Amino acid sequence: MALSVPCYSPSFRKPPEVVRLRRKRARSRGAAAEPPRELPEPAARRAALAAGLHLRPFPAVGGRGGGGGPGAARRNPFARLDNRPRVAAEPPDGPAREQPEAPGPFLDSNQENDLLWEEKFPERTTVTELPQDPKLSTELRCTFQQSLIYWLHPALSWLPLFPRIGADRKMAGKTSPWSNDATLQHVLMSDWSVSFTSLYNLLKTKLCPYFYVCTYQFTVLFRAAGLAGSDLITALISPTTRGLREAMRNEGIEFSLPLIKESGHKKETSSGTSLGYGEEQAISDEDEEESFSWLEEMGVQDKIKKPDILSIKLRKEKHEVQMDHRPESVVLVKGINTFTLLNFLINCKSLVATSGPQAGLPPTLLSPVAFRGATMQILKARSVNVKTQALSGYRDQFSLEITGPIMPHSLHSLTMLLRSSQSGSFSAVLYPHEPTAVFNICLPVDKVLDREVVHKELTNCGLHPNTLEQLSQIPLLGKSSLRNVVLRDYIYNWRS
Repeated sequence: MALSVPCYSPSFRKPPEVVRLRRKRARSRGAAAEPPRELPEPAARRAALAAGLHLRPFPAVGGRGGGGGPGAARRNPFARLDNRPRVAAEPPDGPAREQPEAPGPFLDSNQENDLLWEEKFPERTTVTELPQDPKLSTELRCTFQQSLIYWLHPALSWLPLFPRIGADRKMAGKTSPWSNDATLQHVLMSDWSVSFTSLYNLLKTKLCPYFYVCTYQFTVLFRAAGLAGSDLITALISPTTRGLREAMRNEGIEFSLPLIKESGHKKETSSGTSLGYGEEQAISDEDEEESFSWLEEMGVQDKIKKPDILSIKLRKEKHEVQMDHRPESVVLVKGINTFTLLNFLINCKSLVATSGPQAGLPPTLLSPVAFRGATMQILKARSVNVKTQALSGYRDQFSLEITGPIMPHSLHSLTMLLRSSQSGSFSAVLYPHEPTAVFNICLPVDKVLDREVVHKELTNCGLHPNTLEQLSQIPLLGKSSLRNVVLRDYIYNWRS
């Protein structure tokens, strides 16, 4: 094995000799040089490093040593973190260090030095903001972002999950690995059932004000007790079909057809209590029999052809089928029957499409508050600035476009925000989802609710107090919905 032999350079000097030569040269210049030593870190830098801030090094001044001449002491680049010249009124050691405040929500890497500057000089951080300028008001920007938030299940970014009615064309050609996989469909429906049950439990305990179940055929709106003037949990389903209503009857779900009642086609007892559809049909059959009894008394019953039972049944079925898929087919479920409706929807096989682009895809759940399995989503917002002609030339006109499932609480929050930021004047054009416009109908109310009690019980439902006040009132729009809203001098006008 070969051994390595050290080689020495002719100009090699041992470290003690180097030190001696440096001391000799320093004495010859008349100035003794201090041996190199490690500079301690200032307290401000240690505090900044402990807070997780990375300070950028300052450029050296006057060469590498930072001094003006060969005998000048090396400048400490961290002596002053803000790298500013001292103010005349400032003491040499700088102001007394205060407890640093928590950084704001919009801190990036370019603001690190500014943050330290704010900590040392809090009096210089005050910024005068215009309360009506959204660009300068952090509160308005945060409120605007909060107004756009909603919660969704399931969350599939490549599929448009609202609206579901008539969405086959938009979903055509999209990837759907569950369409032919029974196991995956079972997993999706199992997760959906858990999320649906979670939402209903939140609604029952008044931690959620309302939520939507959007299927490919109909939409269901669940509302907590106290909203829309009702003292019970309510559920509205629209549009419905004769087959769906028949299946609900077979499951023992009691419901009413509020718009049929308004049209005078639904009967009431002498006490004013509304009858279910099954009772109405029984009474109608009795009326048919009584209408021909007087013919027998006159003895002309044989000369007039009496319609048979089958003809009467077909005529009634025809009338019931004619209102299918129309606003008049809206169904109202109240109280404990909403829980039966929950179980019915979870076990209903026709709730999910068996063919087409939506095959095997569970219904969409929409809520203003978080629930189990939900994903937070943001409505799409886009601002446009155009030049419009005026008497004095051209003026700027600003437009804000918001798209997506805009729920009632978002609409009310946005109107309150625009009312404040636009000095009491703005206009809005609304494009509602037509199958849900019938949800604005006035429900049959058994008693007048105490507003203060309702607000106290729904304090933790996630709505702004003003929004809660608005949604707890009895609806007045009927089958229509808001189409245009105009605010002038803090006075609202709207068209439906």
